[in-house]
Amino acid sequence: MNKPYVIGLTGGIGSGKTAAADFLAERGATVIDADVESRALTAEGGEALPRIREAFGDGVFDENGLLNRRALGNLVFGDREKRLALEGILHPMIQHRMIKKIRQAGVEDVPFVFLSVPLLFETGMDALCDETWCLSLPVEEQIRRVMARDDMTREEAVARIESQMPLEEKCRRASLVIRTNRPIEATQAELAVLLRELRRRLG
Repeated sequence: MNKPYVIGLTGGIGSGKTAAADFLAERGATVIDADVESRALTAEGGEALPRIREAFGDGVFDENGLLNRRALGNLVFGDREKRLALEGILHPMIQHRMIKKIRQAGVEDVPFVFLSVPLLFETGMDALCDETWCLSLPVEEQIRRVMARDDMTREEAVARIESQMPLEEKCRRASLVIRTNRPIEATQAELAVLLRELRRRLG
């Protein structure tokens, strides 16, 4: 079994990480996405639901027993202790699933994989990576995007942004910074070049 080369893909909320991961996947790259794993864990029948109910009560579930993500988000992003409690439930489960997928990629002789992880540095998952790419944009543009995308007030958007490591620090730690405060076509063109270079580097 070969260990695939691992590229961490990260950025702040609203920085375009999901669009970048989708673009790379469309061009044949293997992308292991923390958000996808999180949704699987918290979907109907998900492995994390009993522990979330135990920690946060019935108020974060709807009448059908499904997780009310907005209610949970409002609860944890207004309270650091509760946010850390939720992360303590989800992050080890997400990491376990992602490590299994990296190993499976090795079994299948996949030469490289992208780990798309919003909290890559916060959770220490950068330790799994051979290099890291960070998507970045000015904070005011980030706030505007989060408000528009998630139908949030400015205060809600700022609370979510401030729950993460500052983007400047993520950029400082990353191997490569990709600016996204420009037309999406420009970012995609840069990603296409980087992907070609990566394939050439890794043979």
